[in-house]
Parts: sequence; C-alpha cells; structure tokens
Amino acid sequence: MIWLELQRNIDSSTMVTIEKVIDETPTVRTLVFSDDFLSKVLPGQFAMVWIPGVNELPMSIMISQEKGKAAFTVRKHGLASTALYSVKSGDQIGVRGPYGNSFTIRQGRLLLVGGGTGLVPLMRLATFLKKTDDVTILMGAKTKQEVFFEGLANKLLEQNPHKVIVVTEDGTYGESGLVTDIMQRLLKESKFDAVYTCGPEKMMHKVVQLASENKIYAEASIERMMKCGMGLCGSCCFGDVLACKDGTVFDSRYLLTNKEFGYTHRSKSGMLENY
Repeated sequence: MIWLELQRNIDSSTMVTIEKVIDETPTVRTLVFSDDFLSKVLPGQFAMVWIPGVNELPMSIMISQEKGKAAFTVRKHGLASTALYSVKSGDQIGVRGPYGNSFTIRQGRLLLVGGGTGLVPLMRLATFLKKTDDVTILMGAKTKQEVFFEGLANKLLEQNPHKVIVVTEDGTYGESGLVTDIMQRLLKESKFDAVYTCGPEKMMHKVVQLASENKIYAEASIERMMKCGMGLCGSCCFGDVLACKDGTVFDSRYLLTNKEFGYTHRSKSGMLENY
C-alpha cells in the first residue's frame, strides 16, 4: 500500500473532481475535492496540480472542515493560476504529492504572519497547535476586498488564547499599513517563542529579520519556480539548495545566509531576476 502511494506521488497525477468552489474575494477562490491522502498532509507541504491542457503548478494544500477532503486556494494571476481559478464544480484536475518538508511545531506564544494566499499553510499549521498555545495571527492584504480567512482563523483557534489581526495597506479594514509594521509593534509589547510566515518574499524577509533581531526562532515557507516537485529538474534552485526537496520551509538561520532570499528569484528560463 505504501509503495502504491509512492507510485501515485512520483509517477503520475491522480485525477480528482472539484466538488465545491468557494469565492473568497473577487480574485481568490478555494477549490474543494475528496482526497483522503492530501487531507492529512503536514503544514507546509505542497502538491503539484495539473490543469489539463494548460500546465502544472505547485500549490499549498488548504484544509477542509469536511473529513477526507482537501482544497487549493488560488489567486488568478498567470496563465496556469487563472486556468485553475476558472475550473468549476464537476471539472477534473490532476494532483500528485505531497512534496516538501513541513513547519517545525513549537509550543508557547506563537506568531503567524501571512500575506494573501500565503495564509494557506498557516491555516493548516493552526490545526496542529496545542490548545494551550497562545497564538497571534497577522493577516496582510492590500484592501478590505482582498481579506479572507479571518473568520476561519478565529474558528480554528476558538479553544486557544488567540488574536487575529487583519492589516490592510490602504487602511480600509483592520490595522493600517504593512503586517511587518504591526509585527514590530507586537514585538515591543509581547514575547514570542516562535514565528512562522508565508506570503510575498519581501514581507517574509522582513519578518525573518525582525524575528532574528529579537532572538526568536522563525521559519518561512518560500515560493520558487517548480516544474517537477521532486528535486530532479533544478528549476527551484534557491542558493545552494532546491526549494521543492530541501524546503519549502527553511529556518531563519539558513534564510539570512541565503543571498537570494528577499532579493532575487528565477524566471522560467532560470535567469536570476530582482524582486
């Protein structure tokens, strides 16, 4: 049985049927499907998702509140993500995985910092925390229209001492400014035992720097161009490691020595480009 699952993960996509489409914002949707295997993955792991006739792309695996179901939360942006965003209930997509490592789960006072669809692995992380953990989640968005998962986060943490703080860049909802501005304030007011982050890389770079300056353990889930998801093609080269095989989660000690983190990424051709 284990061998069969590995064959599924490595050799080919498993076709799943989209059962529900949830509009989160005008540009973000969550696609729910049945997959007992992917429903149980660790926080931070990802799957390769094939949109028939279009392309394959890496996606963090979103939780579902229904047993045996998993989901992908996608923002329409490029060709493949827009095609995935556009699938309807009853349509089929291919999935393989999970791949990658996961967040190291610590206990105590925890700070989760997410931006946009980077909140997906943090929502899964929230389901792995102990009820005694004191959890603060910072959610970043450009405007009120782009805020999502606030209600879900409060529900997931309803048995924990917790705060969910929404931050919008234009000040139309919640706190005004950048999540890193609010993080700086929180670090002056409270002590944290660990920081976890996922979202735009410039944001994560600042989050990791702030955590390091305050001597707090931190991890970030990074995004890179991925074509195979298994460390074979080298497309996701990230300094001296491969994001898909060695990550996507890295701790601050490594990230702050990686000269690419927060500064450059690779195009489809493999060329380094600045953020």
